[in-house]
Amino acid sequence: MIELLHGDCLDLMKDIPDKSIDIAFTSPPYNMNLRVRNGKYCSRQIVKEISTKYENYADNLSMEEYYKFSKNIITELIRVSNLVFYNVQILTGNKRALYKIIGNFSENIKELIIWDKINAEPAIGTGVLNSRFEIIIVLANNEIAITRQFKNSNFDRGKLQNLWEIKKGKKITNSHGAVFPVELCEKVIYNFSKEGDKILDCFMGTGSTGVACINTNRNFIGIEKDDKYFEIAKNRIEQAQQDVAPKV
Repeated sequence: MIELLHGDCLDLMKDIPDKSIDIAFTSPPYNMNLRVRNGKYCSRQIVKEISTKYENYADNLSMEEYYKFSKNIITELIRVSNLVFYNVQILTGNKRALYKIIGNFSENIKELIIWDKINAEPAIGTGVLNSRFEIIIVLANNEIAITRQFKNSNFDRGKLQNLWEIKKGKKITNSHGAVFPVELCEKVIYNFSKEGDKILDCFMGTGSTGVACINTNRNFIGIEKDDKYFEIAKNRIEQAQQDVAPKV
């Protein structure tokens, strides 16, 4: 079953029953265009009028707005899902909010996985470290999160690390500069779910999680607000379905 929903994920997730999703795997906007000048937060749009990633979203919430946005999303994901994998990169425009989020959900955090992209992102300025990794925050209800053990995992003892070396995804046309690699999606899905499980990506983007679900025989619910990305994801997922369909 593949279900693609076009709209705001907070609105649409209200219709998803509690704990009806086996795994949520998603990556929210990173607030890339909130910058610091002269010791104060400001928008990158002062010098660049459009987002580097989105055509219809500025990606420059205030730190407090980004914190509230992240808190609301994670709260809903924990409600609807048994296990949440929340991928994000720590940047100037989000780090204070993310550290606050980690503290806020400390009893729900089961594990932190480091996604090593192998090639570091170039630093944005002098004195700034090149950024080579992103974090995947794994969350669940606190009675599940209290231990690091994944009871329904598919990997043998000692066989899976919490640092994953996977190259970042390639651009799809000129639409998206930060495409989820299908390999990363498949690694989560293979190791922490079983065939026929239901996977949710509430920031579907260009549809990599949906493609991974088709490749691994999982059900998928994808939510995307951006018109352009929704069409790209729909086309990618339809192509993946054709690729795996039995040849007559």
